[in-house]
Amino acid sequence: MSIETLTFGCRLNAFESEVMKDHAGSAGLDNILIVNSCAVTQEAVRQTRQAIRKARRENPDVKIVVTGCAAQTDAESFAEMGEVDLVVGNGEKMKRETYEGLKFGIGGNSKILVDDIMSVRETAGHLIEGMDGRARAFVQVQNGCDHRCTFCIIPYGRGPSRSVPMGVVVDQIKKLADNGIGEVVLTGVDITSYGPDLPGKPSLGALTQAILKHVPQLPRLRISSIDSIEADEALMEAIKSEHRLMPHLHLSLQSGDNMILKRMKRRHLREDTIQFVNDAKAMRPDMVFGADIIAGFPTETDEMFANSMAIVKECDLTYLHVFPYSPRPGTPAAKMPQVDKKVAKDRAAKLRALGEQQFDAFCASQIGDTKSVLIERDNVGRTEQFVPIKVEGAPGEILDVKVTGQDQHGLIGEKQLAVA
Repeated sequence: MSIETLTFGCRLNAFESEVMKDHAGSAGLDNILIVNSCAVTQEAVRQTRQAIRKARRENPDVKIVVTGCAAQTDAESFAEMGEVDLVVGNGEKMKRETYEGLKFGIGGNSKILVDDIMSVRETAGHLIEGMDGRARAFVQVQNGCDHRCTFCIIPYGRGPSRSVPMGVVVDQIKKLADNGIGEVVLTGVDITSYGPDLPGKPSLGALTQAILKHVPQLPRLRISSIDSIEADEALMEAIKSEHRLMPHLHLSLQSGDNMILKRMKRRHLREDTIQFVNDAKAMRPDMVFGADIIAGFPTETDEMFANSMAIVKECDLTYLHVFPYSPRPGTPAAKMPQVDKKVAKDRAAKLRALGEQQFDAFCASQIGDTKSVLIERDNVGRTEQFVPIKVEGAPGEILDVKVTGQDQHGLIGEKQLAVA
């Protein structure tokens, strides 16, 4: 039986693809390719279409199912592609019964299985478990987004924010830890919006503390991208006092200029981000940060861009995920005065180069230290700060490793004593 997935975009998509593949297999489907699309940039959509055409050329008989955010927000255009057999929405793609009832060989609007994502209100049905080999598991605790940043189409692809009950999350993570998983990563679309839709309105910080309290056998807990303006007191307390919470946070920053942040309809100022980083580092000196930054947002001047470059240094950001701005039809930013595409591309390149310098400098600062490392695959692991490191070890092991050098990918180390 041949079931393949082709995934674009975020980490959440990657592990949802695993669940879809399992559902398709359980339904007895065969010779099927599931394309899990991304809508965050126009380039991501273009690459999805290109990959679909290539897949059809290479395998004329394969059944191609397109899903994900681009399929949710623009189902008709994908259905019009002759290479596509079915278009499945984000709400439907995670349901086992969807795959049990798939019908091929139909055309027109009948190829579309996409409901109104804004009507989705379930809280537990979208909990997923995705494995990164034997070392790490990803657990989705939240989906959707209630915010309306002017550049973003994702809320229309993912629907409203909804949370998985704390008890369900804790039980899931207990099972993972009991099965020997060394690290769990909490994921979601807007993870710091966790909880208001649940009884008692728990926060992300409360969930974090509950996991660490009730799953003492879990060695490491990591949090994915956060919106720092929504970080609550319980999360800050966990950062300060819980050594099993990994000292690495990725910030949804987007810009270092206050006027651009206002035009993006973000809810923070550059000063808020700097304060958050300083507070977190005061509580946890080994904490490191990454950030998403958009280059060339509409109306961005050279001076505004310089503020984005400056905040990388001011916050000592170690990992940068840089996007040149891409107008998304239907979003307010698409109607604003646009920055020339070449200028946006050049600014993105400058940010990436600065990010590489920051990462290299951080790696150099680690040489000589002993780090706790989770081995992900043979002889490659990650430190608590998520830095790749080459060291002898088996997947799933957590080792004490002395950092002896660095290369273009990260660190090089020597195994010391096993700690787990």
